[in-house]
Amino acid sequence: MNRGPRVARPEDIVVGNVSKKKLKVLLRLGRYMFQFRWGYLAALALSVLSNLLSLIGPKLSGRAIDAIGIRAGGVDFDAVVRYCLLMMAAYAVSSVMAYCLQIVMINLSRGIVRRMREDIFAKLMKMKVSYFDVNQTGDIISRISYDIDTINATLSTDLVQIASSVVTVVGSLVMMISISPRLCLVFAVTVPLSILTTTKMANLFRPLFRARSGKLGELNGYAEECLSGQKTVRAYSEEPVMIERFAGRNKIAADAYFKADYYGTMVGPTVNFINNISLALVSVFGSLLFLSGGISIGDVSSFVLYSRKFSGPINEAANIINELQSAAAAAERVFRLLDEAEEPPDVPDAALFGSEAEHAKDPAVIPVRGQVDTENVNFGYTPERQIIHDLCLHVKPGMTAAIVGPTGAGKTTIINLLMRFYDPDSGEVRLEGQNIAEANRSSVRRSYTMVLQDTWLFSGTIADNIAYGSPRPVSRAQIEAAAKAAGIDSFIRGLPDGYDTILTDEGVNISKGQKQLLTIARAMISDAPVLILDEATSNVDSMTEMRIQTAMTDLMANRTSFVIAHRLSTVRSADVIFVLKNGRVIEHGTHDELMAAEGFYYSLHSAQFVN
Repeated sequence: MNRGPRVARPEDIVVGNVSKKKLKVLLRLGRYMFQFRWGYLAALALSVLSNLLSLIGPKLSGRAIDAIGIRAGGVDFDAVVRYCLLMMAAYAVSSVMAYCLQIVMINLSRGIVRRMREDIFAKLMKMKVSYFDVNQTGDIISRISYDIDTINATLSTDLVQIASSVVTVVGSLVMMISISPRLCLVFAVTVPLSILTTTKMANLFRPLFRARSGKLGELNGYAEECLSGQKTVRAYSEEPVMIERFAGRNKIAADAYFKADYYGTMVGPTVNFINNISLALVSVFGSLLFLSGGISIGDVSSFVLYSRKFSGPINEAANIINELQSAAAAAERVFRLLDEAEEPPDVPDAALFGSEAEHAKDPAVIPVRGQVDTENVNFGYTPERQIIHDLCLHVKPGMTAAIVGPTGAGKTTIINLLMRFYDPDSGEVRLEGQNIAEANRSSVRRSYTMVLQDTWLFSGTIADNIAYGSPRPVSRAQIEAAAKAAGIDSFIRGLPDGYDTILTDEGVNISKGQKQLLTIARAMISDAPVLILDEATSNVDSMTEMRIQTAMTDLMANRTSFVIAHRLSTVRSADVIFVLKNGRVIEHGTHDELMAAEGFYYSLHSAQFVN
């Protein structure tokens, strides 16, 4: 069983191993960037030109300073003005190119982030149901939102800064060498010291940023869990307890943020200190060279400006190192999700199930009429604990089969196996005599329509919600007929916009029972040959339940139906009742047969209807 993302272990947090992981993450980000390679080539060209133009400024500034003392009789104002105008033009064009570069990078990062979110969502739609059983919804949403936004910040700003820094550093170094190679020897000491310090501190602090992303995901998961259960929390007056628990988790997340930011910000000031030392050394040795006649005052000025440009990007790179580490940790979480196991690939289309019409077009398609069998099925969500033991069910087309038993007997697990949300550990589940493990999953699931105890509605019109999932276009008349059969047509017509009323936030503007009736209407409009009702009438009153049962009798006439119910009054008319206890079918038969046998079903029935 898939147990979700693996938590980083202490043995993972070592310099060598982390570097490999970081390289792998960067390569995968690079593959996303490669899809927009032409845009990045344009960005690279703009970055190079913008920074080269900005590098002309200090050289022109030095020429202007030297022009002040060229003639014994005074200043060469024409040369000074000329150099100043050229310097202003170079800086102006450089600024325009830098602005264009930012626009290009923002658009590129938007495209990459959009692609990543689409890939994540598509991945989630392909993953095993078990992944969602063991991972918090809030943590998954955190990866789609916060982690992707963190990556976006790096792609849109930090990469531009890094690209600009490389050009600036290389260009400044070339200009400084052309001015005075001897002064450049100062950087032979300070630059390696800056690089060594940055690398060492980055390796030490990287686990803190990984922990920060993880703790935020856990906090989001807890918040989503509490918010979705607000009614239960308030019903038991547990608000202070939940607030206290949230405060504890929030403190852990805040501490993780503090540690990452606190130690991460040490990098910038440390490297800045080293760069200021290099500037002081350049000023001292440059002055000595000027006094000895080895360099002009203008060249000293230009060299100082280039040294600031040279050391500035190194300092800036150190300042954004924490952002890069945060982005690397976020990308690692995103890619870990993308690497999760999907449902195994479907088998070839020759094993597809379909309708009579599809069978007529392709004889290889097995027409589904509603025969469902399980043969010696054993299953457990974990190897240590088996839920279903030697399950044998045989349901003919058109039959109504009820599955009853105490809580935890395995009723819903059987539905998971029939729908192939999970595959049995041993034994076979058959549809029309065909082992569904050898069939296409989508065709198996299209053969069923479900009404669950937990309703699900999406933001949209009532008509769209009722028509959801139908394999064919549905007319308004069919939608209204289904609503009438479910006993909710009069309520819908009483709304201001009728069937065009917009449901919001999973239908919070209607009652729980009305939500259930809408999902029942949705199931009624489907032409799937097998119907599953998992406590489908648990949220409606007795009168509504009677109306639904009457409607079901007509609409389920040609369907195989599986009914899971705790209220045994809803299953008396079933063709066969399977009684589960501890994952085993201990009795089966009609209501009258089981009552006459006076077994476990008889005791369940008597417990519910005793006076």
